[in-house]
Amino acid sequence: MDISLVCDENSEMNYPLSSEDQLERSNTDTGYSTPGGHSLDYSCTISEVSCYSEPSILDEPLALPFGLPISKLVGRASPVITKLRMKQHVDLLDEKLGNDDVANSELEMMKEKFSKLLLGEDMSGSGKGVCSAVAISNAITNLYATVFGRCHKLEPIPPEKKSMWRREMDCLLSVCDYIVEFFPSFQNLPDGTTLEVMASRPRLDIYINLPALEKLDAMLLEILDSFQNTEFWYVDDGKQSSIACTSRSFRQVIHRNDEKWWLPVPCVPVSGLPERSWKELKQKRECANQIHKAAMAINSAILAEMEVPESYLAALAKSGRASVGDSIYRHMSTSNKFSPDYLLDGLDITSEHEALEIADRVEAAIYVWQRKASMSNSKSSWDVVKDLMADGDKYHMLASRAESLLLCLKQRYPELSQTTLDTGKIQYNKDVGQAILESYSRVLEGLAFNIVAWIDDVLFVDGFVKRR
Repeated sequence: MDISLVCDENSEMNYPLSSEDQLERSNTDTGYSTPGGHSLDYSCTISEVSCYSEPSILDEPLALPFGLPISKLVGRASPVITKLRMKQHVDLLDEKLGNDDVANSELEMMKEKFSKLLLGEDMSGSGKGVCSAVAISNAITNLYATVFGRCHKLEPIPPEKKSMWRREMDCLLSVCDYIVEFFPSFQNLPDGTTLEVMASRPRLDIYINLPALEKLDAMLLEILDSFQNTEFWYVDDGKQSSIACTSRSFRQVIHRNDEKWWLPVPCVPVSGLPERSWKELKQKRECANQIHKAAMAINSAILAEMEVPESYLAALAKSGRASVGDSIYRHMSTSNKFSPDYLLDGLDITSEHEALEIADRVEAAIYVWQRKASMSNSKSSWDVVKDLMADGDKYHMLASRAESLLLCLKQRYPELSQTTLDTGKIQYNKDVGQAILESYSRVLEGLAFNIVAWIDDVLFVDGFVKRR
């Protein structure tokens, strides 16, 4: 028999097919491949494949049944991948990593990190780990510390660290593709019948805040990438003697001689920075400052939506006066025109530790007064008429003034650590979407604040040099 007759695809001869060939052909016609003995070798997660594979026409989303909770958010690859597409992606992945040991080690590292994440940071596997929300919040925080923890200068992030940040953040944020909400919708059938079905869409808080945070992330990296071939530089104590003396004098000027002695000190030319460089630094500072405000606003909004832990409410004092102290309470309750700035000036706060302690006390008093205000409004009608002016309005006024005092305190100390309430909310939170938004906005807020501080150091040294 001529072999070409068998191999010719255009041949009209029909040969009997075995049962295995018939099964293979039927699977091929439907778009799936028959699983073989090596199929377990490709049991990597969808996130890992989407991070390492190149975009192709095969990445288009499939037509899904109505109501399936799958969404495509902020341009990331669709999480829906069939077995055939999974195998093709993995074949491409294996081909790319065959000659690249470094990428292969990174893939193994990603598998290890996701394994620990699924275990809830409990390596014993006994189910005693933290919940998924806390685990993914810790993962984002630890990733930020790994990538940006040693960045103390206005300079571009190393390419390998930038690649790690984008790759792993894309994997962590891909969880949001599955956080959806259902809403009633209508579907028209071919026979003209209209059915009311439940469709899915991204949850509102994620749909609004996540794209904004990713945009802020890209803008911060762009600001750092712009600091190439700068006209200022950094020195450390221990360099040449003349430079070391200059750095020590600048360090005293910047007030870092004790608290942050390990940070490098910026230096500028003898005549100072040119006018063009000075204006560019001011523009970048303003941009980073606006990013900081936006990230802080998102973080505050997410924290406000989180539930207050029962343990925090149980530990509150019986009165707001006992929480804030007599001096603060006297000023808040007797002044006709309350000024939080004037009150903070009179407290003479000397350290961030004292500021954080006052913030905890004021925040606890807010919840005490809000609880008493709600209790006074729940009385009978006669008691409301008689006691509303004496109790309800007073507690509302005190809670409102305490909120303004807390806001003014956080604005005056932007680098203030999280309060006891915020820490408790993060620790006991079980909403994965809120955990991702809170941790992502928090690390971006910290990075933006650092960039503003580094630019302020350069501008301060430049002004100091020009005044001499």
